[in-house]
Amino acid sequence: MKIAIVFDSQTGNTAQVAQAIRTACEGHDIVAFGPPPQNVDQAELVFAGSWTDKGTLTPAMQEFLHSLYGKRVALFGTAGFGISELYFASLSDRFKGEVPKGNQVVSSFFCTGKMPQAVRDRYEAQLKEKPDDAKFKSMIQAFDLALTHPDQNDLDQAADFAREAIKA
Repeated sequence: MKIAIVFDSQTGNTAQVAQAIRTACEGHDIVAFGPPPQNVDQAELVFAGSWTDKGTLTPAMQEFLHSLYGKRVALFGTAGFGISELYFASLSDRFKGEVPKGNQVVSSFFCTGKMPQAVRDRYEAQLKEKPDDAKFKSMIQAFDLALTHPDQNDLDQAADFAREAIKA
């Protein structure tokens, strides 16, 4: 099978997941690997991944997905606030909404990804201004929980996702 793995990664989290997917695709012909734009004309299956930007995929990945037609697509991504499966399900729905008709989304996978320290610094500054604001306390807690992700379990799950997508 000819496979493309196209991803947008700002801090390296989504790239780690993409590499786990690539490793799981050994024995198949990888016709594209890297950030958009990529030529995926030959690909029978396109893995498309993005870090989460304000609750959705990045503009570069939106543009890439909008260029697809007649492809089987498996979506993946990372999110700094991915502390619940419900949130990941909502991300999956938003990412799927960017895939044009004429393509088939075969599956999706999302995991938590660490955020840059500047994000925590911003939340701490906001909390200093509003010390009783539970929202900022929760955001700092989510930041701290994400520090070790993607971890090996996340990467193993990404590899499982890839193998299942190939079978779909």
